[in-house]
Amino acid sequence: MALQQVMDYKYLTKEQLNGFDNYKYSARDTSPLSVYVMHPFWNWVVKFFPRWLAPNVMTFLGFLCTVINFLLLSYYDWNFYASSGLPNTTPIPSWVWFCCAINIFLAYTLDGIDGKQARRIGLAGPLGELFDHGLDSYTAVLIPTCLYSIFGRSPVYSVAPIRMYYVCWVVFFNFYVSHWEKYNTGVLYLPWGYDLSMWGSTGMYLLTWYYGFEFWQRTLPFGITLGQMMEFVLHVSAMANTPMVIVNVYNSYVQRTGKMRSLSEAIRPIWPLLSFIIIMLLWPYISPNDIIEKDPRIMFMLSGTISSNVSCRLIVAQMSNTRCECFHYMTPIFLIFIGIGLCIPPLERVILYVLFIITTLTHWHYGTNVVNEMCEHFNRICFSVNMRQASAAEAKQNEQARLLDMEKTD
Repeated sequence: MALQQVMDYKYLTKEQLNGFDNYKYSARDTSPLSVYVMHPFWNWVVKFFPRWLAPNVMTFLGFLCTVINFLLLSYYDWNFYASSGLPNTTPIPSWVWFCCAINIFLAYTLDGIDGKQARRIGLAGPLGELFDHGLDSYTAVLIPTCLYSIFGRSPVYSVAPIRMYYVCWVVFFNFYVSHWEKYNTGVLYLPWGYDLSMWGSTGMYLLTWYYGFEFWQRTLPFGITLGQMMEFVLHVSAMANTPMVIVNVYNSYVQRTGKMRSLSEAIRPIWPLLSFIIIMLLWPYISPNDIIEKDPRIMFMLSGTISSNVSCRLIVAQMSNTRCECFHYMTPIFLIFIGIGLCIPPLERVILYVLFIITTLTHWHYGTNVVNEMCEHFNRICFSVNMRQASAAEAKQNEQARLLDMEKTD
């Protein structure tokens, strides 16, 4: 009974559900690549999809494409040594790179047309947008982690795992502040870097498939390696959006077009993410076992998962126009577990895996239950274009209400 109560736990409040009833989608996409190239392409492609195909199915299939890339590269390159060129390492098969190129472009395309499919068949609404952005928050770690396998941990031509870890956190932060921007302005300004990064990722995978990982093991003028150039480009593309976020939020106050929250309320969503940024960046720095070198992939995924959960909670608050949390319930759990690992070094790596499993399961539980609650509220089936059928209890309640109305009329 207790387990069933935990599994059926309700995360959304009545205030949030009521807020979703009044939600209206508002976004601006000013990227020339997106406006003049991709949107015409997506408008053409979506016509080939049957109307009985639910938009959320397309969203989930796109997400699965990035998951497949991650699983393939994890199998062939768990510790990122396969493309290092070091002795006794086995390169990733060339077909994997080609598969990754196809998958990332499919993910990009499906992410671009799911909303168009929803509007095409009259199913556009907050459920689809929440589902879309929630999965996007998870791909924020999958995409850069997969790209790292192109360069690997080459001591000459690439960057150390700790530096790639910083890149991941910059990507997480950029995704988060875009939704913090909408939390305060009411408008989602889509960053230009997303389209460029998806095209760039596709091109890099294709080049690696055709020429091999050795293609990237070269030095540019001034001794800059291609691995360092990738690190720089990822930082710039991720952070280029932040100044515009600040400008847009500032303008929303000057022009009085935003939510007009007080300063403390406006920055309230920053504190949960900032807490994890401090914790997760400090841990590798003081780790007695150099944990980021021992198991970088799990460190990337642990950070990406908790960042995704914090982002999803902000998205819920932003879409329902409710007050965002300023404290994440897993913050003390992270502090306790990491503290145990630091005090008892032989347990640190075990702690890393345990924390990753707990964080992943709780995040999946949160996402699944929130979607189910939204489906119940809007009388929808997540992966179907059909409305859900009322349960026997609901049908009886509706019939009683109908009879009561008839009596009042009589």
